[in-house]
Amino acid sequence: MSSPILTEPARRTLAAIDKALKHRDLARAGDMIDGLLATSPDLADGWIVAARLAQMRADFDAMLPRLEKGARLAPGSPLVSLMKAEALIHLGRIREAKAALAQMEKAAQQDAAWLGRLGEAYSQCGDFAAAERCARRAVDLQPDATGFRFALSSALTALGRLEEAAHELDAIIERDPNDFDAWYNRATLRKPTEDNNQVEALQAFLRSGRVSGLGRAQLNYALAHELEDLGRYEESFAALKAGAAERRAGMAYAVERDVKRMQEIEKTFDRTFLEAEPAGDSSEGPVFILGLPRSGSTLVDRILSAHGEVESLGELNDFPMALTTLCRRAFPGEELVSASKKLDPIALGQDYLRRLRERASGRRYMIDKAPLNYLYIGLIAKALPNAKIIHMRRDPMDNAFAMYKTLFRMGYPFSYDFRDLAAYMKAKDRLMRHWESMLPGHILHVDYEAVVSSQRAETERLLAFLDLDWDPACLAFHKNPSPSATASAAQVRQPLYASSVGKWRRYESELTTLHELLEDTS
Repeated sequence: MSSPILTEPARRTLAAIDKALKHRDLARAGDMIDGLLATSPDLADGWIVAARLAQMRADFDAMLPRLEKGARLAPGSPLVSLMKAEALIHLGRIREAKAALAQMEKAAQQDAAWLGRLGEAYSQCGDFAAAERCARRAVDLQPDATGFRFALSSALTALGRLEEAAHELDAIIERDPNDFDAWYNRATLRKPTEDNNQVEALQAFLRSGRVSGLGRAQLNYALAHELEDLGRYEESFAALKAGAAERRAGMAYAVERDVKRMQEIEKTFDRTFLEAEPAGDSSEGPVFILGLPRSGSTLVDRILSAHGEVESLGELNDFPMALTTLCRRAFPGEELVSASKKLDPIALGQDYLRRLRERASGRRYMIDKAPLNYLYIGLIAKALPNAKIIHMRRDPMDNAFAMYKTLFRMGYPFSYDFRDLAAYMKAKDRLMRHWESMLPGHILHVDYEAVVSSQRAETERLLAFLDLDWDPACLAFHKNPSPSATASAAQVRQPLYASSVGKWRRYESELTTLHELLEDTS
């Protein structure tokens, strides 16, 4: 069945829908899409924009059938195929998605743009080797297109090939010195020396007055990295403070909303909820490593996943995606916290396990190290009573400063302002005290400082918690070949070091306000 010829009125309507979607005017876009499909139900482009709308609403259940309709009307459309793969990824059907991506990759060997998009989708599947393959082919086809080189660098970083990744960033900067994202990423991968550093170049950019917003934040964070590695701490903090201020100014964020949400979670998921029937899925397998970002979760993930019976699946959004999808199906339109309390815990546990197994290779344990899963501990314990939960802790000042000095690609908007940091960290600590009181003995608390100072003893404690025999590979975690796509991707490729313990004290005077805010118990 072929799609009808696109008429001029339909073309204008599609253009108006596209504009509404780009401006996130979803209600208006939905009304226009309904009208278009009512008059032109056999228009493939109509079903494609309907799928785009569902995607922007995070309604992947609705996205998939709209794409299947579009595929029947426009067989062989690469756009429809790619969007379908993206919907499958969000629905946790990773094997189907990867099979579809592999078929598209065969047909896209001469199309750099499509290879770039396929590489992004492979990354969402956690297949960084395939992402590297697509990005490298795209670079071969268009060596001057810096976006493909950036994707290649990102894949190489996840695979632990850090100097190759830095080399690609060198090539980007040589072609486009104004790619400030590349400057920042290179600074996180390569240590400067007194004779070989980018301090003057970065300072010249910042003095030029030609850079603002996110670009200025990226340059300042890159400069702060270089200056700290060179031991110029006062200058480093000045650059860091300027970069954080730029990043925070570009955000519409209020920490009070996050604090209120954590308080709501504490009230909702109480002892009555945890003790009510039915219990969830009792299967063994999931290991949640959670806590604040930069608390040592990646380090513990690498230690454990070096064991022959454990694999790391990375920082997944599978638990919140399973939760959101099931709540949308069972309680459409209801607020997530109240809906999730009524959700069938068996269904939630089974859907999450299905998603994990789509990514896994069959080892006994599968690690999900998304830091913010601590928000869901009550639901995790209810839906997966035999899941292992490891909570990472770190000295509050070291943890806060480590977050403050990281320019996260996405998420963690509380990390760029001292008051936001202190308010968020206190709310998180209160929520963790609640979970511990509700689930005594269910959560293993691990201190970063203890892992650094007593690696063997803490590794033995971790393995005992998982009922695993000793594996000496855990002590050589830096040789662990599995991918890592976190902010700590470079550090975990090194042997254990203690230089990050107490690091905030190098900046003690600059961090006085943060220290006072964290210490304030009023």
